[in-house]
Amino acid sequence: MALPGAARLLWRERLPWRPAVALRTGLGFPQLMGRRQKSSPSFLNRTDLPKLAYHKLKGKNPGVVYLAGLFSNMNGEKALALEDYCKSVGHAFVRFDYRGCGSSDGNIKESTLGKWRKDVLSILDELTQGPQILVGASLGGWLMLHAAIARPEKVAALVGIAVAADHFVATFQQLPVEVKKEIEEKGEWRLPTKHNEEGVYSVPYELIQEAENHCVLTSPLPIKCPVRLIHGLKDEDVPWQISMKVAERVVGADVDVILRKGGGHRMKEKEDIKLIVYTVEDLIEQLST
Repeated sequence: MALPGAARLLWRERLPWRPAVALRTGLGFPQLMGRRQKSSPSFLNRTDLPKLAYHKLKGKNPGVVYLAGLFSNMNGEKALALEDYCKSVGHAFVRFDYRGCGSSDGNIKESTLGKWRKDVLSILDELTQGPQILVGASLGGWLMLHAAIARPEKVAALVGIAVAADHFVATFQQLPVEVKKEIEEKGEWRLPTKHNEEGVYSVPYELIQEAENHCVLTSPLPIKCPVRLIHGLKDEDVPWQISMKVAERVVGADVDVILRKGGGHRMKEKEDIKLIVYTVEDLIEQLST
């Protein structure tokens, strides 16, 4: 698959230890991912909209904002590792929960992609100052693309982790007509998953229907900032080819696709998280020079 301009495809099977973080911070990577004391989130109050729970570190720019995946929250390993890294180097960081998820207000059954897009923009507008690096996992990767288009003056770079742009819309459209009709009648799509005890995600039909208005892979993406797309070849939820499609659609030339031979969808193994942190570190260096 040809990539546009200066976009590059990087293959990562095993990530060698790189001492940059340790040298700059005096910490080794295990310490960056160490145990932490739980703290209560702050809340962003919005007129006539659900309050959003968040954790924020003040620091230098570019700041980093983490966007979680579908039905996930801000307390995952990737978000916490990035927060620890940003704290160690003195850069600003924000992690938060979409409405209806985690500690935020709102009903998950009434949430839509368009509403979550508004949540992301509220976080950018109200809680960040100056250029930001958005790190989006799965659905968060889809939302970060929307944010980069809507706020080009604030979004300085993107890091996508198993970006799920348009994915569940395309998957739904491929279902047999009778199955789609049944989902419409029941009002939910019970999507099989290995990531919770129930073994399924209950996706509201309204969410699927509304998300069709926010598909991004049908035309060029007017994004010119640096983009890094990390995807596992063993991802059983979102095909790695979607990251390739995103790379093709982004109009900017500074685009890298990094394929992890042993990586799964959540990219939460120690070596996976190292790669994510190092990718953010490289972008901070690039944007700070």
